[in-house]
Amino acid sequence: MAQIRQDNSKANSRNEAVDAAAGKSRKLAARMPRLILEARRIAATVIHGLHGRRRAGTGENFWQYRHFMNGEPSHNVDWRRSARDDHLYVREREWESSHTIWIWIDRSASMEFNSHLTEWSKLDRALVVAFALAEVLVQGGERVGIPGLMRPTANRNVIETMAQVIVHDAAEQPSLPPNFAPAPFSEVVLLSDLWSPASDFRAIVSQLAANGARGHVVQIVDPAEETLPYAGRVEFIESESGASITAGRAEKWRTDYQGIVANHRAALRDASEKSGWSFTVHRTDRGPTELLFAVHARMGAGAYAVFNDRPSGQSAGKPA
Repeated sequence: MAQIRQDNSKANSRNEAVDAAAGKSRKLAARMPRLILEARRIAATVIHGLHGRRRAGTGENFWQYRHFMNGEPSHNVDWRRSARDDHLYVREREWESSHTIWIWIDRSASMEFNSHLTEWSKLDRALVVAFALAEVLVQGGERVGIPGLMRPTANRNVIETMAQVIVHDAAEQPSLPPNFAPAPFSEVVLLSDLWSPASDFRAIVSQLAANGARGHVVQIVDPAEETLPYAGRVEFIESESGASITAGRAEKWRTDYQGIVANHRAALRDASEKSGWSFTVHRTDRGPTELLFAVHARMGAGAYAVFNDRPSGQSAGKPA
């Protein structure tokens, strides 16, 4: 009888987990139309001012003229253009080889949080930015995939494809991306609140960068997670483990809490920079368009330089 009870208990636990996942998927599916519309709106704003991540290379489409450099073969000179003034010009064509960009969206329980300071949950903001970025990249001739979930595609309906596979994914959602091996010269975009241990983050970034993939880390946070705008007796519940702690006077915790957040972020930034990846912080009370422009600019930089949200004059490794 004890074994039967144990087996029934396990079965009930599995059923509860399945029901919870199904309920979560239904709620997300109900929000998807709004998220897709918002993503298309901001993608259109960005695309209007961009022409893809264009670069010189082999291809048929004209990109730009540049000055002829000593030592180049003379047949590179565009004589018709050069005849217009006193300089020699080379006609460059646009590189046509598409790249693969992997976009990871953290869909763990902590991403569902949103405070009274913003209308957006961290998950909804991450999805909007991921969809919009995918749209911009595909329009620019790139391929976009989701690690462990969607193969890279250049399909013009990339937003709908991403939305469908995400809604129908009933697997347990980890806080960090799965262990996969992006090809050299591909790029990885991580959208997460990154409240996992910094050591876990450092390990996954090091592994993803090992083959030469470039990366762009975006820590998406609710403004309340940075400022702790609470006072009086407050119970804080950890969304993923369910653990709780009660503060008698929450305002007295604010200074220590903000120091812990700053130290954690400094560790994340340091891990990103050591792998040559960019690091940015985005608060959900700010608009998504500026983040999309920033991430796209970092991807187009091509120089492996590290960009971040650090104020000018602040040295590397210091908290923002």
